[in-house]
This record gives sequence, structure tokens and C-alpha cells, in this order.
Amino acid sequence: MHQRRTLRTLLAVTLLLPPAAASAAVETREVGNMVLEDVPEIPARLGERLNRYQNTRSASLRDWLPGGGILIATRFGETTQLHVVDRPGAMRRQITFFAEPVGGGWVSPEADRSTVLFSKDVGGSEFFQIFGYGLRDGETRMLTDGVSRNGGVRWSRRGDRFAFYSTRRNGRDWDIFIDRLDGEPAVPVLEQGGAWGVADWAPDDGRLLVRRYISANESRYAILDLQTGDLTPVNPTEEKISYGFAAVWSHDGKGIFMASDEGSEFRQLRYYQVATGEFSHLTPDIPWDVGQIDLSPDGRVLAFTVNEGGITHLYLMDTATRQYHPVPGLPEGRIGSLRFSPDGAHLGLVISTPQTPGDVYALELDDESLVRWTFSEVGGLDADSFASPELIHFPTFDTPGGRPRLIPAFYYRPPGDGPFPVVVLIHGGPEGQYGVSFSSSIAYYVHELGVAVLAPNVRGSAGYGKSYLKLDNGMKREDSIRDIGKLLDWIARQKELDAKRVAVIGGSYGGYMVLGSMTHFNDRLRCGVDTVGISNFVTFLENTKEYRRDLRRVEYGDERDPEMRAFLDRISPTTNAHRITRPMLIAQGLNDPRVPAGEAEQIVEAIRKNDSDVWYLLARDEGHGFRKKRNRDLYTQVVALFLEKHLLGGDDPTGRAAKRATRD
Repeated sequence: MHQRRTLRTLLAVTLLLPPAAASAAVETREVGNMVLEDVPEIPARLGERLNRYQNTRSASLRDWLPGGGILIATRFGETTQLHVVDRPGAMRRQITFFAEPVGGGWVSPEADRSTVLFSKDVGGSEFFQIFGYGLRDGETRMLTDGVSRNGGVRWSRRGDRFAFYSTRRNGRDWDIFIDRLDGEPAVPVLEQGGAWGVADWAPDDGRLLVRRYISANESRYAILDLQTGDLTPVNPTEEKISYGFAAVWSHDGKGIFMASDEGSEFRQLRYYQVATGEFSHLTPDIPWDVGQIDLSPDGRVLAFTVNEGGITHLYLMDTATRQYHPVPGLPEGRIGSLRFSPDGAHLGLVISTPQTPGDVYALELDDESLVRWTFSEVGGLDADSFASPELIHFPTFDTPGGRPRLIPAFYYRPPGDGPFPVVVLIHGGPEGQYGVSFSSSIAYYVHELGVAVLAPNVRGSAGYGKSYLKLDNGMKREDSIRDIGKLLDWIARQKELDAKRVAVIGGSYGGYMVLGSMTHFNDRLRCGVDTVGISNFVTFLENTKEYRRDLRRVEYGDERDPEMRAFLDRISPTTNAHRITRPMLIAQGLNDPRVPAGEAEQIVEAIRKNDSDVWYLLARDEGHGFRKKRNRDLYTQVVALFLEKHLLGGDDPTGRAAKRATRD
């Protein structure tokens, strides 16, 4: 049935007639590639009010360029494209011009560094293709097959070839290929089954460090000899160990720097000696996850980030002495995209804070001073006035060790005394984490709507140890929903918060959390916004793209097992949709490969049976989220209007009166 519904949706949208339009009770209209059902017209004053917030930008470092410039990704039109910046603060020069967003941006490490590789899909399908761009001639050509999913590009040290993963063999497994840029088809070098990726090339270009991702709790590294084809496991053991995504060979090729949670709650930095198979534990005194890693070209300095409860800190290590220290004086927020310059004098990075969008900086290695390269616009807003969140902890339902478990959450409070309406913002994943960074949406809610925002990291979130990460696995799935219930209890105890006006907003797995919260706490919530969310775990697992299906089964459970299938069906929002009587906004991309559009369609259909007010927004040219500016702008306007009407609006919590008035 689910497949028929999805096909029906596709056919109906192609014919410009959404399926719900068959009912005279549903009002349908179109704006560009967006189909809106029962969504009122956006008032002009709302668009004007949101305009500045929708014209903030950010910049992300992609790589260093010959001559000392940088390659960045930013958006000046509809989509994110690649740009060149020659020096700090210089004008950005766009070099790619596509209707679809561009990802990656890897510059060849050969002497003249003349080729850039990037990736691009169509309509959010995530079937990424790899392209080559000539910095000298500006020519672009597609290097992959145009059909499969490809990514994870890593240039060889000499820059004469690159490795990447591809699903081209069977559409399911992530195999490793090497392309020599000679016009011949890429050659497979690893076909083991499962989700493999390339971490790094050995200094002699004769070996690859490869990683197999199994779940958030388990991954494996191995060394692939490109001449013999031998695959040698790193640290072969039956123990389930989670390794970080980042790992680099030492300069002499004798060892590998990586992070793992072996024998620890957190992923800590380690050095693996290839000849002996022994590990050296480098950061035993840091009780947090090590994230990104990069090594200077001469191998003398290792840079790494540490996620300390949702805030990123940067460290530098002397690889000879193994001594390390945090870099002082950096803005507090999220730090990423670490990339040493070819001469080793600068460490490129991106910093995002609640007051500043993501921008590119360079840390000067000689004195550890910070130089800002890009200055992204904030729509003319006074971003310095944007609130920084307070980290709070609220007690939840279980008491390990006889003490209440405390759940962390970031609390954005508007100016004034309150009582403030509340938005509970739930991250996706589920192995994700809300971290402190710039958000124009949160700024709008807090400063324009006078709404407090609480962003919890409920059990199952990353960044708080592997035991915490596992607390929502399998049959414990709804325990994370219970955490939201305890957050509602905490809200009710705060004098400055209005417990009668609380909305929940989330995307992807956060969308499921919204729907689950609405089924359990319908009478305590005013409304909910579900974006690309899971509505039924069984249909989701049966219809998510094949190359990611087994990965999701490890997290959610295998729907082919009768007992697990019955459990997943019992807790799914579609099964319990009769409990949702408060207004809902459902937003979806038609081409979503992760959470198919049928997940949105079936929950909309189910909730409408309750005579509930349901707004439905479908983007025909998007996938798992809204990446094109015109679509994103309309989506944020619809969310803002929805919150005005149902969170801030009158005393009818069901929204039925407003629904009838709109139709009349």
C-alpha cells in the first residue's frame, strides 16, 4: 500500500493535482515547485518581517588554492556554489553556476593544483555524481556514471588519481573505486559489502586507510594494499568499537592517528602503530569526543576538535612530544572544516556562533592568532544582540545509581519577564546532537515572536558517551519521548515560561520525535511541526533507499523480525494518530531518499481523520530538507505563520475554529 501511495503522490504532483485535492475539504495551491494544502496565504507583512532573517549567509571552507587563496562554498543566488577568495576579506568570485547545490570541493594536491573535484545531485535525490572542474580553463565534466550514489573523495598524495565510494555495483553496497583521470572508467579496488569509505592515502600512495560504518556504536578500520588487494584489519577484535570518521596517516607512514571509544565512554585520540598493531592513548584526560583531525604537511602538528557538551574546542598537538593544548581565545560555538595550508603555516577552519554565521578563518601557526577570511552577511540585522543559550539540565524519569538522570538542553530566552510561549526544538539523527551555532530561525522566534526556545539532547544523542547513545535503541525507542514529557514538566515549573503554549518542532528523526510527542502529550502541546519525519518505522525501513536500509535496521530494529515488527508498528505515529487533535504542519521533499514522501502523506491522511487542522507543504524539487532558497524561504514563512496562529494565537488549542474560518 505504501508503494502505491508514493506512486500516487508522484503522479498527482506531476499532474499538478496533489492526492488530497480529491477532497473538496482540502484547499490546494502552488507556489513555484511547492504544493500547499490548507496553508493560508502568507501575509505581506510577515514576508517583510522575515526578509532580513532569510538573507543571512554562511561560508564553508573547502580547500586551499594555489597561490595561497581558498576555495569556499556559499550561496549568493538560489543554491550553494563554489567560490574563490584570494586573500582575507577579499571579494568572493563564484566559479560554479548550477541550479542544484554543489557539495565538496577538493583541490588536487599536485604541484600546480589545477583540478577541483565536487559533487552534485538532482532535486535532492542524493544520487551524487562527482565532477571535475579545471581552474585554468573553467571546464566541467562528470566523472561518474550518472546513476549511482558516489562520494567520500580523497586525492592521492601525488594528485594523479582519487579514491571514492560508489553504489554502482548493486545499488546497495558502498564499494571503493579509484579514478586515474585518464578518461578510462574508474576501477573498483574494494568490494566487501557494507558501507565503506576512504579515510586517507598512505604517504607512499600504495595503501588506503578505509573505514566500514556499521552503526553509531560500531565501525571498523582496515588498511588496503593497492598492489596486492590485501585488506588488513586495524585492531581486529570482536568488541564493538566506534571509531571517528576522521583518521590520518603519520608523516612517516608508520602509524595512524584516529579516535575510538575502545575502553572508554568517549572517542579519544589514539596512535596506531602499523607494524606492531599497538595503540598509544593520547588524550586520556579529555572526557569528551574527539571529532575532526588534520595533520600538517610536515607531520609536526596535529589539529583536532573536541565536542564538549555541544560546544567545540580546538586543540593542537606536537606529534614528536605528544604534548597538546587547547587554542585559547576562539569564539564559543561550533568549529569544523579543519584544513592545513600546503605550506603548513595556516590552519583553515570554520567557526559558527549564536551571533555569527559560519565563516572561514585561518589560525596562524607561529603565534596562534586568528585571521578572518570571510564576512558573511546577516541581512542587516544586529546579530550582536542575538541571545546565547544557557545550558540547563532537567531530571527525567529514570534514576541510574539512585540519582535522577539529567538531560542537557540549550535554553534561548527572550528579553523581558514572560511568561513566554515555548518552542521545543528536537534534533534529528537519532545519533545527532544539538550544538551551539548560528540559527536565523531561532533568532526570529526569540527576537521577533518573543518565544523561548529549548533544544534538548535527549537520550540517544551523540556527544555524551556511548552508554547514553544506546539508551533509546531497540525496544527502548519511546524512552526518548518520555524525556520530552519530563521537559514539559520542567517548563511547567519555570515562572517565566507559559506551559499552556508549547510547540514541538523537528526534522527527520526529530520529525518522528515531534509526532511521537504529539501522540503522547497532545493535551499539553499547542501544535507541532514535522519536517521530513518518520511516521511509521515499518514502512520507513521498507522504503528508505536500499544503500542505507541495513544501517537503519541496526539503530531502529529489523522489521523483518515478527516481534520487532509488531513493536515498531505499535509505537509508530500512524498507529496512534487518532490521539493527535492539535494543529500540525507537515513538510516534505518529494525526492527524499531517506524518509520517503509516503511517510508524510500517510500521517497527513491519518490526522485529517480527526478533523484536525493540518497544513501540508510538499516540495517537488527537494529531498531530505529544503536546500533551494526560494523553497526554504517559503517554508520558513509557513512555519512562522503557523506559530503565529497556533502557538501565539487565540484560545482555541485545536485550531478547528481557525480552520473553519479560513475555509469560510
